Amino acid sequence: MKLSLTLLTVFLGMQLTLAQTLKTIAYKDGTQKLNGLVTSNAGKKLPGVLILPAWKGIDEEAKNAALQLEKQGYVVFIADIYGEGNIPTDNDAAAKIAGTYKQDYKAYQQRISVALEELKKQGANPDKIAVIGYCFGGTGALETARAQMPVAGVISIHGGLAKSNDRLNVPIKTKVLVENPADDESVKPEDMTNLIAELKAGKTDFQIITYANSKHTFTSPESPDYNEVMAKRAWNHTLTFLKEILK
Repeated sequence: MKLSLTLLTVFLGMQLTLAQTLKTIAYKDGTQKLNGLVTSNAGKKLPGVLILPAWKGIDEEAKNAALQLEKQGYVVFIADIYGEGNIPTDNDAAAKIAGTYKQDYKAYQQRISVALEELKKQGANPDKIAVIGYCFGGTGALETARAQMPVAGVISIHGGLAKSNDRLNVPIKTKVLVENPADDESVKPEDMTNLIAELKAGKTDFQIITYANSKHTFTSPESPDYNEVMAKRAWNHTLTFLKEILK
């Protein structure tokens, strides 16, 4: 009897794993074809999460986050920011194309807006949507807020925090969570100071959590910067924030 129950448990676990897949979704921004990924619970009117990936495009960290969030009851869509034919293959190419979108922030905001619409088409509750971004995508999460897109909240995970000095601050009405590694050399002290001033000026509901002994890509198991303890804390902070604003 015990053996039968054990085998049943294993079988059900395998079935759940097989059921959890990411489906490729083709969509467009103008004439540019984009290829995003959506979780297998698409079509159900559940709270939605848009994931903006790091500078090389859709990667394992984004995929794993989507699958974990699906288990929490969210429809998740991973955006394709660069588009078919433009995915970088090395760090130099990634730095170049990501830099282009950081400079042309309106083009970046447009790609995010298109992805948000696609998330809604995939069945997410349009009144309960959040945006999570990693690295370059973390910059995108803040750009979502700066563009005043209709989302409940944004999470920037080891993202770039700066914006050009010639841009005026606008009121940021959505809730903001910044998960910042303490030893991220890509974030200058003045970037953090300016971001806090920007959020305070807009009377934004914001949180900034700094993770000790952590370098830039501290949440990615594939990175030499990976800090398992701090990555787990960051993930728990992410889940708590999402539960507060979406459930």
